[in-house]
This record gives sequence, C-alpha cells and structure tokens, in this order.
Amino acid sequence: MKKIMNDPNRVVQDMLAGMIAAYPNELKQIPATTAITRSEAPVSGKVGLVSGGGSGHEPAHAGYVGKGMLDAAVVGEVFTSPTPDQIYEAIKAVDGGKGVFLIIKNYTGDVLNFEMAMELAEAEGIQVDKVIVNDDVAVEDSSFTIGRRGIAGTVFVHKIAGAIAEQGATLEEVKTVAEKVVNQTRSMGMALTPCTVPAAGKPSFHLEENEMEIGIGIHGEAGIERKPITTADEIASELTEKILTDMDLNNNEEVAVMVNGLGSTPEMELYIVNKKVNQLLTEKGIHIYKTFVGEYMTALEMTGCSVTLLKLDDELKTLLDATSEAPAFRN
Repeated sequence: MKKIMNDPNRVVQDMLAGMIAAYPNELKQIPATTAITRSEAPVSGKVGLVSGGGSGHEPAHAGYVGKGMLDAAVVGEVFTSPTPDQIYEAIKAVDGGKGVFLIIKNYTGDVLNFEMAMELAEAEGIQVDKVIVNDDVAVEDSSFTIGRRGIAGTVFVHKIAGAIAEQGATLEEVKTVAEKVVNQTRSMGMALTPCTVPAAGKPSFHLEENEMEIGIGIHGEAGIERKPITTADEIASELTEKILTDMDLNNNEEVAVMVNGLGSTPEMELYIVNKKVNQLLTEKGIHIYKTFVGEYMTALEMTGCSVTLLKLDDELKTLLDATSEAPAFRN
C-alpha cells in the first residue's frame, strides 16, 4: 500500500481539517463530529439539505456543501456509513425553520442510519423528509444494498434539489423535484483496477492485468461481468447502451451527461469515453444539453469510470444551470 497519509486510522479527521483549512470562509465542522456545514448554517427560512456517506468518494459529499447545493455533509469512515448521532447533529445544525431534506444513496447502512437520525430529529419537532438515490442500472441487489445502488447520479440530485431549496421552495417542493431527478437518472460504471482502504492495507478485490469489471460498485462491490480489457469506444458503448435500455428516452429529448472518474483515471481517458458517449446519443437523436467530465464521485484510487444520463425538462435545465458555490461544483 502506497498512500500519502499520516495515520491510516485518522485519514478522515485529517482530510476534514485540510478541507476546512482550504475553505475557511465557506465551510465549518460541527464540533466533535465528522459533519461539515456551510459557514452560514443554518440559513433562516430555507429547507436545509443534508447528504453524506462513507468517505473515500471525494469530492462527494463534503465538496458539494455550499450555496446552491448542500447545507451539510456527514462523513463516515472509509466506505462506512456515518452514525445516526452524527447525522442527527447535522440535521439540527442546518434546520432554518423550514424543514430538512436528506439525500441518501441506496446502501443499507446509509438508509438505516439516516432514517434513524430522521426519527430522532422528528421527535425533537424538526420536520424532515428524504429521497433515496438508486441510479446504478448494473445490479438489482449487491453486498451493500437491497435494490439498485446509488452512485454518481447522486450529484445531480444534490445540484438540482439544492438549487430549488435555494430559491425558497417548501420541503414538499424540494422532495418532488428530487424524486423527479432520481426517476430520470441512470448510471453505470466499470473498473480496471481495485482500490485499497487505508485501514485494511490491501486491495479490496483482484483483477488480472488484462481484465476489467463491468458494473462494479463504488466500494468495489461485484459488477455483472469480468472480461478482457477492450477499447474506450467499446466500454463507452456498453455502459451507455445498458443505461439507454433502462431509460424512457425518445428522439429529440434532452439529457445531461456525466462521465465520472473513479479516482485514478486521467482526464484524457474520460474525454475519450465522452467522445463515444456523445456520438452514440447524437446518432439516436438525443440532444445533449450539458456535459460534465471529471471526478465527481470516486472510489479512492480505483481506475475506471461511470457514465450517468439525466433526462431533462425545462424545470430541470433551469435548476441545473442555477448558481452553485460548492467547492467541487462551481456553476
């Protein structure tokens, strides 16, 4: 294991301290927790947005805390859900009197812990609601989930729900838009190499030198197929076609595209993938409104990528274009 760190058991604490040092006027840490909030939290008269999950997916989720996106992100240990008490503290910290909305990726630990925190907050009189993101079309059930997994499409939920909350929407209105984004977003990923959790000290799975895995999860969960490495065009085609098979997309409809790196994939390679994704969609008469290429939801140093499509309408386009001041999503 080769990593730039001090103590493998303190990587989360050291990372959060470094984030606050980088953005001291924009972010703050709730004392005695691993939760990050906007510096001005709570924002009075605004629905507070909270997300989070295990660390190792940076910039998700703390990088998306800022005006126009999240009000707080709760960070667990590497690939481990944050605890209910930490989530509860984040909910309390961002409650501006209009309720708090939770954006949860569909992993059993995340769902259980966020829902437990939700119950604690409701018992204190805080109005709380939620959406569960399940954009991964690769598998229905895996080692961490019942149903589909939540992966990079979650970032679109952060952006669009964050935008409408910033406009002063009610909790019910935020939920309605968030559910629309979840329903209209699909993703799928692949990997060339595994990743190593610092406290474990060894790779989470093994791939042969000439092997790749299609449909892998962001914690290294099994995908749908291992096979010899193919070209970027073939990889992009397989991911995109599987997504399109699962989506209700018609000729002349518009999408946002995200080609997401999993941690160790050069941007050069992500753009090569995007070239083919763009070509495939154009050939099918699907209009690309906006494209995002880069690292949005990673898996430590895993080499690979995911493709996400979001079906757009006028409302979603306006919210996608709205201003965001989050460190990892300036818009």
